[in-house]
Amino acid sequence: MLLSAVDFSHKLLKETVSKGDLVIDATVGNGSDTVLLATLVGAAGKVIGFDIQEQAIENTKQKLLLAGLIDQVTLLHQGHETLADVLDDHADVGGAIFNLGFLHGADKTVITRKDTTITAVSALLPRLRIGSYILLVVYSGHPGGMVEKKALLDYISGLNQASFKVLYYGFINQMNEPPILIAIEKKKTPYMK
Repeated sequence: MLLSAVDFSHKLLKETVSKGDLVIDATVGNGSDTVLLATLVGAAGKVIGFDIQEQAIENTKQKLLLAGLIDQVTLLHQGHETLADVLDDHADVGGAIFNLGFLHGADKTVITRKDTTITAVSALLPRLRIGSYILLVVYSGHPGGMVEKKALLDYISGLNQASFKVLYYGFINQMNEPPILIAIEKKKTPYMK
């Protein structure tokens, strides 16, 4: 059975994130990805979650409290473009996920933007552990969504194939611009042993 973009992103996270990892939820939204990541990293791991909307932080905090997973999560009420400052020189991120678009059930004019998303992805690339993923679930069927999608595809198409594998996953025969998944895997470079 073919998986939705969200379900496939969760499958990939389950395959690569390990207990004790540091992982990033770049857009915590309503908390589903954050809860999954907190479960995967366990008590010894750490999830850092970002969102610009207070409602998203509160929704996620409540889900984490109900699941008993709040201790391994740091929620930051700030944009994912601040990732580099938060991570400093940390170079062993076990994975990251973005859900691009708007917060469902909230103000649909508050959307993710191409510049901040590309800044965040650029900051993560050198910090990502070999074999781990940056996953971007891209919702583009709203005003501004196609602009972000196109800019993101242009950017990632230029990533060095010796260092990264990039997958584009999405349904092409569905109406209303269904979400796509972009998966970026950091590869072992030829000069590494």
